[in-house]
This record gives sequence, structure tokens and C-alpha cells, in this order.
Amino acid sequence: MSTVGSVERLAPGHFPYHGPEELRAPVVAALNRVIDPELAMTIVDVGLVCGVTVEGDELRVRLTMTSAACPVADVIVDDVRHALSQVIPASMTVATQLVWQPEWTADRMSERARKVMGW
Repeated sequence: MSTVGSVERLAPGHFPYHGPEELRAPVVAALNRVIDPELAMTIVDVGLVCGVTVEGDELRVRLTMTSAACPVADVIVDDVRHALSQVIPASMTVATQLVWQPEWTADRMSERARKVMGW
């Protein structure tokens, strides 16, 4: 990970996490179980997860899609909420936000996803 100006640069297939360390592994594992149904790959490998923040009793996840016209965006968001609700304390809530900046590019994809796509 490096920073350029105030923009955090992560390796493809990774995302910023800010919150209790004991939740990091279960949150990452849960997000790695969510599949983009169009690409048949995890949303982490595709690079759709922009970041996760845990503050108090709320877990916020920022997501993007490969296109603003993504026909499965609602499915992915619902799957994210469900997957995360299975691994966080019952007192916590999950909030999702679709973001379009920074714009998704193939550079966000993990090496594994690139191999699957033949890139």
C-alpha cells in the first residue's frame, strides 16, 4: 500500500478497512464469498469493494460497479448486506453505499481475476 497525495493506493483485489482488528478477517472473508453473478468471480477479485469502515454499531461498505448501468447492482448490494450481517455482532447494522469515484477500471481487479478473464 502506498499513498499518492491523499489518495490511498492498494494492490488490486484489496480495499481499505478501518475498524476493530477483530472484525477485519470475518469481514474480508464475508466479502470474498459475495459473487458478481455476471462475472462469476468474487466482488473483491473484481475490485468492487472500495472500502469498509466500522464506527460504533455501524459497518459501512462502499461499493462500485463496473458500470453505472449494471443490471445486478441490487443483487450484489443485497448479497453484501446478507454476508456481512452473518459475521458481525447482532447489535451492529450494515450500511452500503454505491460510489462512482474513483471510477472502476480493470486495474482494480486482482491478479486471479485477470487470469480468469485472460488479461
